[in-house]
Amino acid sequence: MINKLRLILFPFAVLYGIVVICRNKLYNLGLLKSTRFDLPVICVGNLVVGGSGKSPVTEYLVKLLGGYKIAILSRGYGRKTSGFILADEHATAETIGDEPMQFYRKFPKVTVAVCEDRVKGINLLKDQHDLILLDDAFQHRAVKAGLNVLLFEYEKLLKPQLLLPAGNLREPFSAYKRAQLLLVTKAPVTMDAAERSKCTQKFKEGSSGQLAFSFLSYGKLKPLFSGVEMACAEIPAHASIFLLTGIANPAPLHSHLKKYSAQIRHYDYPDHHQFSRQNIRQLVNAFNDHPEKEKIIVTTEKDAQRLLAISLKELLLNLPVFYLPIKIDLQHEDKATFDQKILNYVSSTTRNR
Repeated sequence: MINKLRLILFPFAVLYGIVVICRNKLYNLGLLKSTRFDLPVICVGNLVVGGSGKSPVTEYLVKLLGGYKIAILSRGYGRKTSGFILADEHATAETIGDEPMQFYRKFPKVTVAVCEDRVKGINLLKDQHDLILLDDAFQHRAVKAGLNVLLFEYEKLLKPQLLLPAGNLREPFSAYKRAQLLLVTKAPVTMDAAERSKCTQKFKEGSSGQLAFSFLSYGKLKPLFSGVEMACAEIPAHASIFLLTGIANPAPLHSHLKKYSAQIRHYDYPDHHQFSRQNIRQLVNAFNDHPEKEKIIVTTEKDAQRLLAISLKELLLNLPVFYLPIKIDLQHEDKATFDQKILNYVSSTTRNR
């Protein structure tokens, strides 16, 4: 059924591709304006709709560049506001979006802002900061970032991909040539030469020395409201896990939790889903009705930001709700080169000489 639908949508994907190629050509020729700034601007992006691990990569860069005054600028996907907003103690996932809210709570020394117009956002931030991290802005060509880090999810990279609406590609795969660094995310922890070669062959030209591989690393389960954090290994083998997700690809998380419990009931929603009271009430009722005494509710760190809304929080407050933080680690053979390219770019850009 899905293949038939893709076949029906394929002519529209061709039209979409023509429009995107023409748009990119206009930017390449300078007929559409692309603004360059005199401070380091690093864009973390991807070519597909949905998650490729941009948030963990942005957090990795924040830690790598901790000696600088950093601002993260995002569009604020899923927020109910518009325009330029600086995150502050009054911010919520509804006002700035779930991912910016996660950055704000995690990095108190980093400025977090949202704005659909990235040029405007950078202009409002540039005088008070050493560098700007653009979250998900590779297609926002009105900004000419000094360094583009383009992400590719390992499993998806090895499969055929089509343009929207027949597939998930926002622009033709060849657009990777605009990026200075290519990062494969969610790769196996250990990779042999053959596995690396399969990915490398996808980039036929322009990727020499640019390609690096990373994998996910899970932290300890952290209580959303009260309680103490615990390692996943501390979950009793017979315990039931009620997993709540609203992310693009929850499969890696599901697989990780399955190592510790076979009893997983997954409440799976689309990426950035605005959980309703009915959604959460359904989860809570199922949790309360389940006969197993050892049971917990687990969600992602991004989803947790939306669960803190007052209308949802009151339904979950007295339950054992945990979120599971993730981070990326780079393959040993790639880490030093990848890090140094980022550091060299920032230190050599005009304002930081």
